[in-house]
Amino acid sequence: MPGQYLVVMRNGTHVNQVERTTRRLSAKAAKRGYLIEILQTYSGAFRGFLVKMSSDVLHMAVKLPHVEYIEEDSSIFAQSIPWNLQRVLQNKHEAGKYSPPNDGAKVGVYLLDTSVQLTHREVEDRVMVTDFNRVPEEDGVRVHRQASQCDSHGTHIAGVISGRDSGVARGASVNSVRVLNCQGKGTVSGALAGLEYIQSSLASQPVSPVILLLPFVGGFSRTLNTACRKIVESGAVLIAAAGNYNDDACLYSPASEPEVITVGAVNFADQPLNRGTTGTNVGRCVDVFAPGDDIISASSDCPTCFTTKSGTSQAAAHVAGVAAVLLNLRPNSSSAEVLQQLRYHSVKQVINPESLPVMHRLTTPNMVVALPDPTSTLTGEDLLCRSVWSERSASPVFSTAVSRCRSTEEMLSCSSFSDNGMRAGERVEERDGQKECVAVNVNGGPGVFAVARCCTGHRAQCQMLEGPERGAGAECPPEHHLTGCSFSSSSGEASDSDRTLHGSRRTCAAKKGMMSYAFCCHTSTLECRLKEHHLNTLSQQVEVSCEDSWTLTACEALSRDAVIHGAFAMGNTCVVRTSGVDKDAAAIATCCRNHPLHGTQDH
Repeated sequence: MPGQYLVVMRNGTHVNQVERTTRRLSAKAAKRGYLIEILQTYSGAFRGFLVKMSSDVLHMAVKLPHVEYIEEDSSIFAQSIPWNLQRVLQNKHEAGKYSPPNDGAKVGVYLLDTSVQLTHREVEDRVMVTDFNRVPEEDGVRVHRQASQCDSHGTHIAGVISGRDSGVARGASVNSVRVLNCQGKGTVSGALAGLEYIQSSLASQPVSPVILLLPFVGGFSRTLNTACRKIVESGAVLIAAAGNYNDDACLYSPASEPEVITVGAVNFADQPLNRGTTGTNVGRCVDVFAPGDDIISASSDCPTCFTTKSGTSQAAAHVAGVAAVLLNLRPNSSSAEVLQQLRYHSVKQVINPESLPVMHRLTTPNMVVALPDPTSTLTGEDLLCRSVWSERSASPVFSTAVSRCRSTEEMLSCSSFSDNGMRAGERVEERDGQKECVAVNVNGGPGVFAVARCCTGHRAQCQMLEGPERGAGAECPPEHHLTGCSFSSSSGEASDSDRTLHGSRRTCAAKKGMMSYAFCCHTSTLECRLKEHHLNTLSQQVEVSCEDSWTLTACEALSRDAVIHGAFAMGNTCVVRTSGVDKDAAAIATCCRNHPLHGTQDH
């Protein structure tokens, strides 16, 4: 308990001497400009008192008559599984016991943080401190560089990753790379040097699979983001904290880098962590949430001490542990595949949207990370998809918003959304060999979002085909499957009145003046089908979900009279939002899956 101390008196000290000592300490501290608060006096089991004061007053207190010693107050804990570990288990495992599918022993984790106290029972023989140390000088003139302070953050995070009793992946090996000083501060240049050191270490002594945990944030840095992206391209999985600023995670680095797995924090009630002026960052750059409030783990105060800390650093450490368990099962998974697996196994739709800022409610993923269910049938060959939202476009007519998938994902559909329905649809462009989902704003529109459906495990050769001209449908070639359609209008207003055609033609039909785009995949192991649901009440939202073992690759709207704001995926559910009255508005989901080569295809 920082700043809270037990002052223990010598044997034989009388009660009135305890009271005189507290008065004397208050007077001495006041002369030096410090205020102290006596919280409790003790006269039974021992004589002494509990005081709240600055650590700068300690030297005065310990010299007072009758004082034998001073001990910092600390936490004690009930001996049950902490709430955060129960949460990642999701009650799918043996009751009262933390029993993950494996301990992550095949996985190496590089932790870029403060130093770590190696003698702590939680991390002893589990953490190796590297010889890298690139940190700035601490601020201020009265900085205490005790090991307990300098190791505090790193020791706690290492315990969450692989601690003996507090860790998520208790077999994972952790390598400590010091980039934060005793105050938890570092520099972008120091973090870059740390990443370069890790790259060099991996080149000389390869470790695979490997996770890099970056439990820190700074202002947006193009250089830091680029360095992170390059390391992911080399085969590593990078996991970063979203930040504790109650803000948009896209404004910070490395949280804003799309190739990094960015983690927000939730509390015991699965709601976004919020503590007064601080709280988890949110928005489209967050990939998943994890427990980050009052997390019990190793304290650097002593080899058997524990403490609680809160924040997105703790949440990111949970995800690093779960990712280690997943990589232990499938060591050859890419970073994009690990992200898809994390989202697949997560608990969905538990965060109350009202707890999120209005501008981020649609774009923030409603997913809290969890370990795989023991009954999970996921094989590593499954088709998995996620939605990637762009930032909102500017409001002038024909302004665009762009969404992209990760480099190792395939875009299987592209859609758009506008708060008032004013949009010109979406088109698909290619830049540097990668597809871009481009949404177009119209006159009177507040700005649009582009929503790309990004997938792994498709095992297919996919391409995007345009219709031959405006008003003509875009058609997939023979032996290809249609995974999604997009439409754009030159007149400035999108239409959602035509129906996607599956079957032998597999065509995206377009109305007059509309350009159509078909996403076509060629493989013998893929099967796709449509699922449709019509409104039967005067609601402004209609949904349809793909069944288990099927994955939503595209979401489209069908309407005669209502204004369609847009169609987008929420997990494995296709959501269509409308305004106006139209009981015939429908949501149309394209559901696909991989099947064994000897299986029967569904046309």
